[in-house]
Amino acid sequence: MIGLVVPLVGPLVADVDGIEIAFDEGSLTTLKIVVGAILFGIALDTRIEDFRAAARRPGVIAIGVVAQFLLLPAVTFLLTLALDVRGSVALGMILVACCPPGNVSNILTHRARGDVALSVSMTAVSNVLAIFLMPLNVAFWGSIHPTADSLLEDIDLDAVDMLLEIGLVIGVPFVAGTTIARLWPRVASRAGRVVGPVAFLALGAVIVVGVANNWSVFVDFIGVVLLAVLLHDAVALLLGYGIARATRLPERSTRAMTFEVGIRNAGLGLLLVFTYFDGLGGMALVAAWWGIWDIIAGLALAQWWGTRTSRRTPDVEPVP
Repeated sequence: MIGLVVPLVGPLVADVDGIEIAFDEGSLTTLKIVVGAILFGIALDTRIEDFRAAARRPGVIAIGVVAQFLLLPAVTFLLTLALDVRGSVALGMILVACCPPGNVSNILTHRARGDVALSVSMTAVSNVLAIFLMPLNVAFWGSIHPTADSLLEDIDLDAVDMLLEIGLVIGVPFVAGTTIARLWPRVASRAGRVVGPVAFLALGAVIVVGVANNWSVFVDFIGVVLLAVLLHDAVALLLGYGIARATRLPERSTRAMTFEVGIRNAGLGLLLVFTYFDGLGGMALVAAWWGIWDIIAGLALAQWWGTRTSRRTPDVEPVP
């Protein structure tokens, strides 16, 4: 299959490393607010009990952490080599793979009739760990990639600066949201029903406006990332499913693990592309298209799982 893929992807990407996506300061500020709101919505739905629940299931949480922060970036690295993509596309795929999941994974797990409690716990833990692990992962995998390392040198990416940025984007909204959830649970519950959906609609609007403002670039180069993102997303979902099956997790936990590993917060990735990589063409296209396709593929899988599950499926599975 790789022999068929390489000729389709390789010749198309000759100039993608040299383009930049136009994104003005006002749009970048809007994107920061939207991404912060997404993380705030996750935090509003997070309770201290979620971390306690995670502590009671350390083995399952550890499996998810290893899959998200070690296996997925490594598999992504190999996929970029197999597809023979240019540096900016490879960096975009690596960046997205290193992003934590958003609360879309919780919604999809619920629609798939999976283990929502596990999904929420894993999302909370993963977003906290991403503050430290994401910049290290991007810097490491990017620096050893044969076509992406030179781009990192030109950009002079500082992992510490990225850590601080991610800490602000994730940490501040997360602390604020969990504090409100702790002190005023009813307010958090009501606000969470609004903030999350509105934030994701706003992210979709930002992506649509960005595509419209760069329509000629999008039309000329979408073919460069189309196949790469389709394969990458499928690999991420299959990795989550495969590691859950390999470790013999129950069916509902397997569904949760699939979405926790397969669904990435591409909005955060897009923000970092414009903050640290000057809107580098291949990276921006990967993050933008991933943000669209990931939800489409996730909804299709969740709907399929949900409809094939008997109404007699128990609401609670025994803790493995």
